[in-house]
Amino acid sequence: MKKLNLRNLPPYTRNSVISYGIVTIGFVIVTILNSVGLVSSSLQGQLVPICAYIIMAVSLNLVVGISGELSLGHAGFMAAGAYTGIVVSGSLEASGMPVMCRFAIAVLFGAVIAGVLGFLIGIPVLRLRGDYLAIVTLAFGEIIKNIMNILYAGKDSHGLHFRTNPDLGLEPTGRMLLNGPMGATQVERISTFTAGFVLVLLTLFIVQNIMNSKQGRAIMACRDNRIAAESIGLNVMKYKLMAFTISAALAGMGGTLFGLNYSTLLPIKFNFNTSVLILVFVVLGGLGNIWGSIIAATILTILPEALRQFADYRMLAYAIVLILVMIATYNPALRARVVGLKEKIKPSNDTPPGRKPRSRKKKSGKEGA
Repeated sequence: MKKLNLRNLPPYTRNSVISYGIVTIGFVIVTILNSVGLVSSSLQGQLVPICAYIIMAVSLNLVVGISGELSLGHAGFMAAGAYTGIVVSGSLEASGMPVMCRFAIAVLFGAVIAGVLGFLIGIPVLRLRGDYLAIVTLAFGEIIKNIMNILYAGKDSHGLHFRTNPDLGLEPTGRMLLNGPMGATQVERISTFTAGFVLVLLTLFIVQNIMNSKQGRAIMACRDNRIAAESIGLNVMKYKLMAFTISAALAGMGGTLFGLNYSTLLPIKFNFNTSVLILVFVVLGGLGNIWGSIIAATILTILPEALRQFADYRMLAYAIVLILVMIATYNPALRARVVGLKEKIKPSNDTPPGRKPRSRKKKSGKEGA
């Protein structure tokens, strides 16, 4: 029986195997450790947020890494998905529906609403480029957050009520779902680590299949050379809008998972810092590198909590770690040394065992003649 050699696989298959393998192995290990009581309570509380941030990082990589556009408003789509999921889940509590069915419906609505917002925002925004696009997406992300900051929602026997002021006119038996700047309160926590694992696999399936599809190759062609793509008849706006909308929908799905994990959720959680944090996941993991985004999102979610005992120096250590990792990742000289070290440890297959690789000498002018 032949061993699976990742080097012999096509790049798409190799990256897919690595991505699915990292997620599956991590889920199995954590589940086993949790069943025997070896997972701390603080780490247990981070499992669902880790899954949510992986979804956010992979979905943003579709825009930043694969489409080549810089977006700084991803937290806004996350907020839209989170609050939509909370409202949908809260309105279905009295229906007697199983919890997982209610969770699936909430995730679906969160993805649809965020996707619609992404489509509407992307139509005017994606006509811009570079820094202008980043600034406008940042503005739209802040607009969505501020809308959530003034939105009040409640339910009673007459159905759902939405207003921009606290006076909803609810019945005495009614329940407030969204309370403006106080956010969502008394949320039933129905998100689970297993549900997060399933949503991460779904996100990987969607993004990686897009990358290997005809549409994905068109998106990457528009990224690499816009003029050449237009010259062969590709509608650049169409493909960039497709990537942006799908990314927003996946962010809404991750936001629903995140929102239904907390009993109270404030709008300030989805500010500019969250958008930058998600962008750091993508850049640190590598633009267009899906499994790199998974690892970066996991490590950078756990790291601040692990450094909590160094409260006074936690953010300083966090920043230093980021700087060192970025220098090590994007240093050509260091990467060349690592490759040379690998060749010394394990020579290439063309070199016979026991012999050193022969250096290729350039032919002199006489030999060439």
